Amino acid sequence: MTLSKSILRIILATAFLLLIPLVAMQFTHEVVWTLSDFVVAGALLFGTGLTYILVARKWNNTTYRMGVGVAVAAGLLLVWANLAVGLVGSEDNPVNLLYGLVLAVGIIGAVVARFRPLGMSNAMFAASLTYVIVTVIALFVWTPSGAVAEPSVGLANVIGANAAFAAIWAASGLLFRRASAAGSNMGQRLA
Repeated sequence: MTLSKSILRIILATAFLLLIPLVAMQFTHEVVWTLSDFVVAGALLFGTGLTYILVARKWNNTTYRMGVGVAVAAGLLLVWANLAVGLVGSEDNPVNLLYGLVLAVGIIGAVVARFRPLGMSNAMFAASLTYVIVTVIALFVWTPSGAVAEPSVGLANVIGANAAFAAIWAASGLLFRRASAAGSNMGQRLA
């Protein structure tokens, strides 16, 4: 499939997904999106799809593409959750900005690795570790207080949710590691 057709599909998928809250707003007062909500969501969805298409084209390996899919989904979920409700405390808690480091580690690591499977694996494991470190800092060093804290959410829930997010990054790392092993085995068979 050509790049232009792939981009058209991303645009259509983004528009379709944005129709869901638009239609929901017509039937319930519980869904209230502003124009800026639609713009941010559209940019996130389109950017995620475009990133997947551009990076997944680097290698003709299904496991590699699955790793890319899990990594970009992890990035999307991280940003979306952080904007919507915050990962620690409320979305207004400044400590949530530290989670940007997870994205930075993943993106910089991928670029440094030139998107090769083994390097991508290391970058995703580093992003997962960064996620854990940021969560520990957010919960035990730079603790939310006052209006930005959410006392109704238990510590176990916050730790569990953040552990699940870190596990998604690690799963991506495992997929890239498997893609790397498959690539090296394939090279051995050809030699």
